Amino acid sequence: MWTNNQSSLDDFILLGFSDRPWLETPLFIIFLVAYIFALFGNISIILVSRLDPQLDSPMYFFVSNLSLLDLCYTTSTVPQMLVNLWGPGKTISYGGCIAQLYIFLALGSTECILLAIMAFDRYAAICKPLHYPVIMNQRRCIHMAAGTWISGFANSLVQSTLTVVAPRCGRRVINHFFCEVPALLKLACIDTRVNEAELNVLGALLLLVPLTLILGTYVFIAQAVIKIHSAESRWKAFNTCASHLLVVSLFYFTAISMYVQPPSSYSRDRGKIMALFYGIVTPTLNPFIYTLRNKDVKAALRRALTKEFWIKTR
Repeated sequence: MWTNNQSSLDDFILLGFSDRPWLETPLFIIFLVAYIFALFGNISIILVSRLDPQLDSPMYFFVSNLSLLDLCYTTSTVPQMLVNLWGPGKTISYGGCIAQLYIFLALGSTECILLAIMAFDRYAAICKPLHYPVIMNQRRCIHMAAGTWISGFANSLVQSTLTVVAPRCGRRVINHFFCEVPALLKLACIDTRVNEAELNVLGALLLLVPLTLILGTYVFIAQAVIKIHSAESRWKAFNTCASHLLVVSLFYFTAISMYVQPPSSYSRDRGKIMALFYGIVTPTLNPFIYTLRNKDVKAALRRALTKEFWIKTR
């Protein structure tokens, strides 16, 4: 069925969960529901952060950036996954696969750096409260956010190129549900140790360096929080930091288990499970983590819903 025309010969075949066909319908429903929640949650955070004047602060500026990133993150993979789970066709075009590889990796790289920037923002707010408006002024926040996006897409350009140029000798069956670096390198028909070494170095720099900075930053934050005399202020600082640390844990440790290892040791089942976590579960949970644990966001959502209700009933 894949040899009818020349264009189909350039397609990749995504096996996904076709070895367990009984799982495809339940997974389709789960992924569809998760995607709807991800869209709803992340769009809500973006709108509330931008429209509510009480959330006009560097923290929520970066939270809205994270929500935009997660919105694009899930959209780059989930629709294709749903198509492949629902129908008999399991293919993705060559151009679509390369675009998916580049965009997914770019957004993941951007999130690595953005989470470190968010940790620095919390450090400045808690450890340097008097200088916070100067340290995190609007212009600097915009420059930092722009820098994270540019760095993420630049890193993806390098890693994607190193992955794509490896010859595959006609191999096009990807044992995954989307195009990702470890899965694509498994198709290479040459010794990929040099590629793996280069990708591991880039992966370690992008994942381990920001994670080290985040953990180091939180050591100083913990010391500062302990010294806060007001129990209410201490709880508020702890609550905000706990939300960020939970997001960091969900994203970093699953990504590290995938990208800071030789792709030759890549396990198909483990890879799929890990990819589900940082590709679908984390972007879906992020807005709810920040919403459910944050009184300011919940209050802003209530104000927005109340305002909408009064407009409709007038």
